[in-house]
Amino acid sequence: MPHRRKPFTLGLIQMRCAPDAATNLNRACELLREAAHRGATVACLPELFLGHYFCQTEDHAFFSLAEPIPGPSCEALADVARETRMTVVGSLFERRAAGVYHNTAVVFDSDGRQVGIYRKMHIPDDPLYYEKFYFTPGDLGFQSFETKQCNVGTLVCWDQWYPEAARLTALKGADVLFYPTAIGWHPAEKAEFGPDQYDAWQTMQRAHAISNGIYVAAVNRWGHEGPSGGGIEFWGGSFVADPFGRIIARAPHDRDDVLVVPCDPALMETTRQHWPFLRDRRIDAYGQITERYIGRA
Repeated sequence: MPHRRKPFTLGLIQMRCAPDAATNLNRACELLREAAHRGATVACLPELFLGHYFCQTEDHAFFSLAEPIPGPSCEALADVARETRMTVVGSLFERRAAGVYHNTAVVFDSDGRQVGIYRKMHIPDDPLYYEKFYFTPGDLGFQSFETKQCNVGTLVCWDQWYPEAARLTALKGADVLFYPTAIGWHPAEKAEFGPDQYDAWQTMQRAHAISNGIYVAAVNRWGHEGPSGGGIEFWGGSFVADPFGRIIARAPHDRDDVLVVPCDPALMETTRQHWPFLRDRRIDAYGQITERYIGRA
């Protein structure tokens, strides 16, 4: 008989972020403890949860928000992981060296040990998302981290639109793919484009779950940040999709929430047996995927 992997329970921490780091860190630890109390064994916080989403403007002063990894915030998250016996994923603004900064997800095992980091690979440069000004693209590749609870894969926000990233993380053996996220509507565009944008966001990540036979958990912030009439209205709506692509839990748009979602690796096994996409991949035919563009210029 093959070894049966044990079930695990996800905790998605959806929160509104205050301007100051101390308030956010205290609130995050409070919500992580709530998740553990309700049975979560592996939990994830939103992208850059320690403050307002500062990438809405290009301002050198914001580089002062970055911190080393490991550093003070890592110590606080490691303490909560150890206290609750829960695996924790936190998203931080990493100062790697003078002039080299990353958007980084840190994974702590249930004994508080830092088991690895993932540096965001895809860096956007869109209106109010001026991340290329702040972040160096990741150089650690796509990874899965073995923890006492399950194999944790994590990408970050803009990574969620890229099937190659999800595929490579799944091929590394991840049981769950976390996307700590900061995504929302531009208020002036919400009425015309908002429903379709939100639907596309969910559809893309559900597709990752289906094509890889994996659990996918998108963890967003919520609330308006920025000037009145402008800025970004972060839409919350954190959710979990199972390996069949079904949304099995979803948070509201307008409040803090802790989603606690039981997951069973046996469903991954069954789904991949009936939809054997990994088996039928033509790995001999995909060499051109590394080209920027294949058609005529």
